[in-house]
Amino acid sequence: MELDKSNLLSALCRHIGRAQGVTAARLVTEICGTDGAEHRRRLRYLVQDLREEGHHICAHPKHGYFIAETDEELQETCIFLYNRAMCSLTQVAAMKRVSLPDLRGQLRLPT
Repeated sequence: MELDKSNLLSALCRHIGRAQGVTAARLVTEICGTDGAEHRRRLRYLVQDLREEGHHICAHPKHGYFIAETDEELQETCIFLYNRAMCSLTQVAAMKRVSLPDLRGQLRLPT
């Protein structure tokens, strides 16, 4: 089977809730019958696309990929993604030797 958005969503329907999480390698194997780094890379891009379409696809190194079963699971994933993004932005700001607000030219209010 081909690794595309439709097949990925179908496979994830068997993994609803944190307790049903699945690793990227296992998920790719479920869909394609085989695993490989190129498939896992494609999986990450497809997950990103599906999230941007509004699908509640959660992922965490400890639990794997799954569809949120509860609002709490969705919120935990959103916080995880936010923290990861902020960590990356903080590193960029430090390397450029600017404050985080200055990184994107945010307006500063006088103190």
